[in-house]
Amino acid sequence: MSDQKAMKNMLGNMFMEIADAIETGQFKSKVKVGITTLGSEHGTENLVKGAELAAKKSSDYEIVLIGPKVETDLEIVEVNTEEEMHKKMEELLDSGYIGACVTMHYNFPIGVSTVGKVVTPGLGREMYLATTTGTSSAHRTEAMVKNALYGIITAKAMGITKPTVGILNVDGARQVERALKELNSGGYEINFGESTRADGGCVMRGNDLLKGAVDVMVTDTLTGNIMMKVFSSYATGGSYEALGYGYGPGIGEGYDRTILILSRASGVPVAAGALQYGASLAKGNLKEVAKREFEKANKAGLKEILKGLTKDNKKAAASEEEVTAPPKEVVTGSISGIDIMDLEDAVKVLWKEGIYAESGMGCTGPIVLVSEANLEAATKALVKVGFVADEGNPC
Repeated sequence: MSDQKAMKNMLGNMFMEIADAIETGQFKSKVKVGITTLGSEHGTENLVKGAELAAKKSSDYEIVLIGPKVETDLEIVEVNTEEEMHKKMEELLDSGYIGACVTMHYNFPIGVSTVGKVVTPGLGREMYLATTTGTSSAHRTEAMVKNALYGIITAKAMGITKPTVGILNVDGARQVERALKELNSGGYEINFGESTRADGGCVMRGNDLLKGAVDVMVTDTLTGNIMMKVFSSYATGGSYEALGYGYGPGIGEGYDRTILILSRASGVPVAAGALQYGASLAKGNLKEVAKREFEKANKAGLKEILKGLTKDNKKAAASEEEVTAPPKEVVTGSISGIDIMDLEDAVKVLWKEGIYAESGMGCTGPIVLVSEANLEAATKALVKVGFVADEGNPC
């Protein structure tokens, strides 16, 4: 879309809002929620239909399509490639034109992961899965503690004042339980839920997942991702996600874009649900809720508790060597095939070589980001020390 056309659209929308306000007596502007329309396994039409369905369900928000031109009454910001699409999405979010955006194939930085929302089959309850994509930390237990906080933040932004929290019975669950109870004792209030099994407790079983025994279910991201897929497509055979609200917003300390994730397999109902989810988070002021909750958690000793979880980790100890980062560069080249536990060490190896690098998450897992000019040299440096097995696998 040209700048002139974009301005005409904005003015047109403004006059429509004024007309609506005069008619209804409500002068508060509506939340705008974006959705990118390229990249689905079911085609652009699938996401457009999801957007149109969401628009029919409520007049409390407006939907902006970011993608190629299509026949629709919804507003379109026209782009024709995925790279353009994500750049435009970020521009619209950063300018405040949209309050949230739904997308897929998006790389979050390490420290940010998404909180999904599902409807459980046992009792039809809504439940937040913390988390479902991204990586909160390279250390598993630390990541799950952060995931708990991310889930609480999301639930509170959605209007649940005191969300109940349970920890799925996976590796590290008891360590996470101890850490969260220590945080609670330090002054950050956590409302622990109870398992529906006879022995109770806040460590949850499979039955609790199906029933939705708590508002926020804490797990590692890979397990959460699998559960998200099962909850959304157990009735369709897996190729079409038909239920729920998608993989949710990326949450992390200092991260201030409300970007919600869909899978390439997400169908029309899930795309519609994700847009409703995004609108509610924008209206609930997710960014301010996150800022407030991180401040309270840090005051209660979160960082010291996390340090205690990682102090015995050999890789964490090995990475304590002080290395100064080279001058910051724009990093658009990616190197994949690196184990999550080696990611930060790989970045430091490149810093030692005078190559600026950052860690991130790509479509196939952890990646190291460098400038396009340094991509070949950086790949060779990481192959030399054994962080990647070959000349890299670009995402």
